[in-house]
Order: sequence, then C-alpha cells, then structure tokens
Amino acid sequence: MSMLVVGTVAFDSLETPHGSVDRILGGSAMFSSMAASFFTKPRLVGVVGEDFPDHNRQIMRDRGICLDGLQTERGGKTFYWKGRYHADMNSRDTMEVHLNVLATFNPVLPASYRDSTHVFLANSSPEVQMKVLDQVHKPLLVLADTMDFWISSTHDDLLRLLKRIDGLLLNDSEANLLTGESHMVRAGRKILQMGPKFVVIKRGEHGAMLISGDGVYAIPAYPTEHVIDPTGAGDSFAGAIMGHLVAHPDGPREGRLRRAMAFGTVLASLCVEDFGPNRLKRTERTEIDERLERYRKMLQFWE
Repeated sequence: MSMLVVGTVAFDSLETPHGSVDRILGGSAMFSSMAASFFTKPRLVGVVGEDFPDHNRQIMRDRGICLDGLQTERGGKTFYWKGRYHADMNSRDTMEVHLNVLATFNPVLPASYRDSTHVFLANSSPEVQMKVLDQVHKPLLVLADTMDFWISSTHDDLLRLLKRIDGLLLNDSEANLLTGESHMVRAGRKILQMGPKFVVIKRGEHGAMLISGDGVYAIPAYPTEHVIDPTGAGDSFAGAIMGHLVAHPDGPREGRLRRAMAFGTVLASLCVEDFGPNRLKRTERTEIDERLERYRKMLQFWE
C-alpha cells in the first residue's frame, strides 16, 4: 500500500495572540504529509521556487516523506501566504497571498508514483486534482479536500471531480456553500448524491462528522489547552486519516474510517501546539498513542 499527496508547499507568515513567525514552512501537502508520515511513507507532489531552502526539504525528508515529485521552477518564487489570527483563534484575516509558481503548476507524477493505492488530493483547484487522477493507475481510495474559493469559482469542475473520488473533506461553511443546506447531515446526504461514497465535514473546535451510506458518525475535537497556531490543523487531520487507512487496509471501511478520524483528531491537536510544522517535527509515535488512549477514555461513557 502506498499514499500519494498532492497540494501546496508554501511559506507562511503568521501572527497569533501567542507570537509571530516569518516565512515558516507551510502548505496543505506539507502538513498532510507530515501527519501521514506517522503511519506510512507519503509520496509528495507539489511545486516550489528557487527560493525554497534545502533545510525545509530536510524537515520533510526527516519524516520519511518522498520528495521525488516536488518540482522546483527555475527563477520562480514559492507560494506565500500571510495571515493574522483573532483572539478566539477560530477566525483569521488574510493579509497577503502570492501564488507565484503555484499559478502555473502542472502536476507531473514520477513513474514510481503512478501505482499509488491511496491518493489524497489536498486543497488545490479541481483542474489540478483531476490532472493527478489522470496519471494514477486504479487507486483503491481517493480522498479530496476543497475550499469555498473553488466551490464558487470552479463549480462545474468540482462537480466533475466529485464523480471521480471516494471521499470529500470540507468544513461546515463549505458544505453549506456547496449544497445550500445549513443542516450538516442534510448537506452531507446531498454531497453523497454528487458522487462520493463518504463525506467528512470538519467543524473546528466542535470536531468532525462522517456521513456515508452506513449512517452518521460524529466525533469531538481533542480538548487541547495550548493552541498556538491553528494553521494546518485540517490538513494534519486529513493526512492522518489517509495515513491510517494505508496502514490498515483490511476490514469494513466504516470502522476503519472512524478509527482514522480519531487519529486525525489527535494529530490536529498536536499540530496546533506550535507554529507551522514545529510540533509535528518533535512528536513521537508513542506520544500519539498515549494521547489517543486519553481521547478514547474521554469518549467512553459506559463501563
């Protein structure tokens, strides 16, 4: 079993109530690959500019992430995002966005990537996501992430993508935008009619919801007290889900998805405890398992 991750690798400049950082390693593909690396060895596809330093590549290599698909555009600059989080840490303002090399990104998969069994299409345009699927040979599971910008600006492309994937990951406001439904169960049911076999709706500090033909499953967020930087939490959640599914391919999908969401919740709770990938860099697998056990006991209500 093998996992392919396609998305952004970026520089992030962040301001939160707990401090600020400038041009730290970020991006959807980076965070999801870092989280998945605790379960498997992800294959990353993305693009950076010549300004991308070797030490950032080493951060990912140290976690066992394969970078054969990370393209470097000569003379180009890496995707850059600058944002400021409000005091509640749930809302933020985008201060700057520079697409740079991402504006012309055309994903080309190395031959060694094309047999990937599990594909995570991290947040990017549906056009780019479909170009990736055109290059993969019969994957067993495809999970895609999206956002409000793509739902609004590339709606028809997104609908075509939904017919080609197994699962869709999005947050509650995006589910509302895509379906016109404010009730998340009804929104999830409508998305199932668009093509996916299951939908995972992220609800921030309120947890997440899985909706499939087998029913509805809701899981709370892990109650971490030390939220330093929420950037990448959703991507870490998704990456851990896919990584766990790669590592545990046997058994009914519904049960595996529920367990994977628990691991995703734990990885997201770790990610937010420092800026960028810093917390995941120093996380050990034993720490994940210990936090998962505390989480399991927290959810148990019947002896």
